Amino acid sequence: MTSTTTRLLRLLSLLQDHTYTGRDLAERLSVTDRTLRQDIARLRELGYPVHAERGPIGGYRLGQGANMPPLLLDDDEAVAVAVAVGLAEDGATGIADIGESMTRAWAKLERIMPKRLQRKVTALRGATDIGQAVTGSIEPDAPVPAATLSTLAAAIRAATTLHLDEIEVEPYRLISWQRRWYLVAYSLDTHTWQALPVSRIDRLAAATRHFAPRPLPADDLAAFVLREIAFTGWEVHARVTVLEPAATVIARINPTVGVVEPIDAHTCQLLTGADRLETIAIYLSMLMMDFRVDSPPELVDHIRTLARRYTAATPPFPANGE
Repeated sequence: MTSTTTRLLRLLSLLQDHTYTGRDLAERLSVTDRTLRQDIARLRELGYPVHAERGPIGGYRLGQGANMPPLLLDDDEAVAVAVAVGLAEDGATGIADIGESMTRAWAKLERIMPKRLQRKVTALRGATDIGQAVTGSIEPDAPVPAATLSTLAAAIRAATTLHLDEIEVEPYRLISWQRRWYLVAYSLDTHTWQALPVSRIDRLAAATRHFAPRPLPADDLAAFVLREIAFTGWEVHARVTVLEPAATVIARINPTVGVVEPIDAHTCQLLTGADRLETIAIYLSMLMMDFRVDSPPELVDHIRTLARRYTAATPPFPANGE
């Protein structure tokens, strides 16, 4: 027979999901209606605000109380919360004073989390760096399945190779940037370091072959990924000559937007990218500097179209303001 404590925890877990009728709860717990009412009363005595609603769509539900009671999370929920806490603790939220609270929250989760979940969360947290966000970015999100991240993190921790689509790689680090995920890996096919967008991985298989870690391509792997994104990580890329010194352009834009290379003392070249031409055009307009588009030709045509629209939207006015 199920103990009262176990049954109460099961009841509390059910009530945290959604509203159940008394008959549903009694059947799920394999108890009588009288025992169910007694269990509801026990939860209320413990401070859980269990509300009862009458009617054909009524039932029992867990409401909001004066104090926050303990929560019951399943495995997937616990991992999701722990990973989110880790990202927020690392500053991914942009909230200045939340880090200490997140550290305390993670300490509490870690103490009570089963070992099998601790290993999964620790691997993912330990394998992830946070890239600096770009203010005003309008690139769409590229979400990835949590199971994919867990598989990558486990391979990074165990130093085992991975089969990604048609290539085999040595995985080294996960980078979270702008709600996108990238894998820093060494390709055994091309023998080059790569920053691979995780959202574009169609087939992922963990291998059992261990590898000896190589010297990393950069001390700051987040910066390495952002440079790689500027060169290869976008659907479209642009090369632009900016009629200002390189230092002026670098001070104006976030370095994650692109790579700036000096041409001479008065001009520089900006290599940038995005998933849409429209986004690059907006980035360039936000520079507030004179520039020339060197490539691609499609971006030149797009900016010419925008120029005509802007011109049509701003008709000339009389000099005297009348």
